Amino acid sequence: MRVCFVSRRFFPAVSGMSIYASNLLRELVAAGHDVTMISQFYGGGHASVYGGGPPPPVPGVKVIGLEALGEQDGGDFERDIAAIAGTIAAEHAARPFDILHAQYAYPTGWATLLASSRTGVPNLVSVQGGDGHWVGSCCETHRLAMVRTLDHAGALLIGGESFREEVCERLGTAPSRFTLVPGAVDTMAFHPTPGQRAPGPLRILYHGRVDRRKGVLDFVEALHRLDRPDLPWRASISGIGPDLQPARALAAERGVGEDRLRFLGYVAYDAAPEVYRAHDLFASPTYSEGFSNTILEAMASGLPVLSCHAVGVTDCLRHDENGVLVEPGDVAAQAEALERLLTDAALRTRLAEAALQECRRTYGWTAVGREIMAIYDRLAGTAPDMSFDPALPLTPCRFRQTPHLL
Repeated sequence: MRVCFVSRRFFPAVSGMSIYASNLLRELVAAGHDVTMISQFYGGGHASVYGGGPPPPVPGVKVIGLEALGEQDGGDFERDIAAIAGTIAAEHAARPFDILHAQYAYPTGWATLLASSRTGVPNLVSVQGGDGHWVGSCCETHRLAMVRTLDHAGALLIGGESFREEVCERLGTAPSRFTLVPGAVDTMAFHPTPGQRAPGPLRILYHGRVDRRKGVLDFVEALHRLDRPDLPWRASISGIGPDLQPARALAAERGVGEDRLRFLGYVAYDAAPEVYRAHDLFASPTYSEGFSNTILEAMASGLPVLSCHAVGVTDCLRHDENGVLVEPGDVAAQAEALERLLTDAALRTRLAEAALQECRRTYGWTAVGREIMAIYDRLAGTAPDMSFDPALPLTPCRFRQTPHLL
């Protein structure tokens, strides 16, 4: 089958979308599909937020990078949507596609819907993060684009029930429109450290986008509350993002020094498994997720996890069963939970083992890849729904000033 996968962000962009796309592409190639990936990317000006530059080669995949010139020029999403749709149509004219699969509902999902109307190729859209959480709450342009994409795509994939409920409540989409396909992790790459851990203070890891919406500033505040001589620990913040400098500044302001907290900066995906294995527990005090890749990676790496009662988290973690959950933004509760994990070895072992077994049983990429390919098989040869208005009103939007956050 000829598959066109349209990504919002791919490596070198540091994003859960990049990880998801990389693993899915591998599964598609292994299954014998002919895959073209069209991915947006930013130039070097946003490298400190997500990482900049065109997507690298992917074995067995034709990779086409489209720089998001419009977004970088005043948040002109419409210009980039036209470029994506035009590129899909041109590639289809040269060698016809059987399926168009968009990652993220806007702008890539909307662009793919427009391309389907031009080519007659069926489509599906994966709702994975900010598109479900807030895109469309910003302006009427994006609300209409989201609603039309969700109402007219050939299939919609979403990671879990809590995320589906949020999207349906916010945008009015019928729940039956969605197919639940959980996130997944490469359990061959991410696995526990063999043997005994090295002696010394326990090591706490925050890994992922360094963003206050992911709770990184709350994490620093919680560490400040734990900065006592009687409580030995070390912590790392691994990654880059829009709040890297605010996190550094907050640590300095609170007196959480380098002897306690290290900022590791950018960590390549291939190096991430060793980063997990160099730590003893994982903290993700996030406010919302689509389906957290980093939590699954921590589970697969044998780390006990602290996170929050948040959309996209409660689909894979249950309090005191395979993780510890607190309310988003409750720094005092986060500090108490971290102290509990630091001081209770039996709890750490029990939670880590339960999480590891569930991860291996449920969240392997082979099984999830097959679920997605079964949807391709169902859609292939069907006619796309073209009963939508392709014209959108142009209204003011806060993301035009900070398009990299959309």
